[in-house]
Amino acid sequence: MTFTRIQPLIITTCFVALATALASGQENSPKTNAPQKAHIEAVIQQLGTAFIQEKSHVGLSIGIVQNGQTSFYSFGTTEKGTNQLPTQNTIYEIGSISKTFGSLMLAKAVVDKKVKLDDDIRQYLDGDYPNLAYQGKPIKLVHLTNWTSALPDNFPDNPDAYKQANPDSIPFLIVSKLRDYTRQDFFNDLHAVTLKVAPGQNPHHSNVAAQLLGYILEKIYQMPFEELVKTQIEQPLGLRNTFASESSSDQFAVGYNGKGTQMPAFTIKDQQAAGGLRYSTTDLLKYAAYQLDESNEAVKLSHQSTWGNADNQSFGLNWFLNKTIDSKRRIEHSGGTFGFASFCDLYPDQKTGLVLLANDADQSTQNQLDELSKKIMAVLYGEPVGLSALNTSIKTRGYAQIIDVVKAVRKKHPELHLSENYVNGWGYILARQGKLKEALEIFKLNVSLYPKAWNTYDSLAENYEHMGNRAQAIKNYTRSLALNPQNTTASEYLKKIGEPTVK
Repeated sequence: MTFTRIQPLIITTCFVALATALASGQENSPKTNAPQKAHIEAVIQQLGTAFIQEKSHVGLSIGIVQNGQTSFYSFGTTEKGTNQLPTQNTIYEIGSISKTFGSLMLAKAVVDKKVKLDDDIRQYLDGDYPNLAYQGKPIKLVHLTNWTSALPDNFPDNPDAYKQANPDSIPFLIVSKLRDYTRQDFFNDLHAVTLKVAPGQNPHHSNVAAQLLGYILEKIYQMPFEELVKTQIEQPLGLRNTFASESSSDQFAVGYNGKGTQMPAFTIKDQQAAGGLRYSTTDLLKYAAYQLDESNEAVKLSHQSTWGNADNQSFGLNWFLNKTIDSKRRIEHSGGTFGFASFCDLYPDQKTGLVLLANDADQSTQNQLDELSKKIMAVLYGEPVGLSALNTSIKTRGYAQIIDVVKAVRKKHPELHLSENYVNGWGYILARQGKLKEALEIFKLNVSLYPKAWNTYDSLAENYEHMGNRAQAIKNYTRSLALNPQNTTASEYLKKIGEPTVK
């Protein structure tokens, strides 16, 4: 079982691209600043060009802020069939990165003592909502920002309505439906929700939660959400309001799906809090720079963990919180609409932020932007010394001794951080390369590092099954299911081969 990363509109599988870093070291950086800058820009140009040459991609804009200094890179085209290169002022839909705007304003309200994160959301709603609690445990404001509200992903919540439709037409049908979907419709559907689990437990992507927060913020501030964004974020930071009349049409990129079909614009004002905002690289990079300044109390609060484990992954207020392999903090969020993908990547310890915007929405585009961002960071800062030491030791001692190798490297480099998801992705990369024996050792390493994590045993079991060792596959699937009775992969496997499952 791979690590499932929450994404906007769809949930996709994310593999961590460790293989490149372990297969080869980084080039030595030139000693002088001018050649070093030229080298960095050349490599970023190569990376961006390689990205855009993939069949499904159309245009790409990259912005980097590093110690207050900005740089921009553009690739491809804003519209298929033209040679219109994007600029730093080309406007893209940013999808679920929009959610961080609402959570920033919530953090401001907390700092200003207007609300508390642990407030029951029902005190900010008109009418009676006994259904927005599970066995006496209510949805709190914080749950709307860390994916644990237990609310549905979308309203209207009727996926069967599009079963007979042509797949390429579904985005147009959804956008058309949303344009006629009123605020009153939203609250009618909210009355009909039945929570199946207690809020605050398992993260699950929810556009409903983000849009509900937008409505709550309107009540708190007595101001429309669009006006809130304008007065509290856009004007102070110098961002353009892209719904304003002065935004000319030629500034907007055209969005496409993975087949190259033009998609409808997701410009629905009642969806702005969930994923309807639009900005250029220049604008979003200003926002990223603002997010890097944790002397701001609201920003600092937004980046504090509200769910999860900091050693693997946790969630702030609509931000994914991670550690890099050398234990630096990483704060990120991706976004996607029907025709666009986006990524905002923050490294407060290094005072560096990256913004990547693309006008295509292939199923893998968001993950590819994530990987591209990490490659750019490797260009900017080089390979961490702990990773270099690990790479060297593996070449010398091989994968069969990987557990001892990691222990030895960590003695000299205690900052070496191998998260569960990182190691899991490493194992799957090797498995996809046909290196099942090496992958087996990596999955064993993950079990040794995270013996209470159900997913480590699941991945180990899957690899054993591919190697033909059914006895070990059964053993590890059984262990995984004991740790997580909801693991359908394990239960279905054991049922298929006639093994009893955990009661």
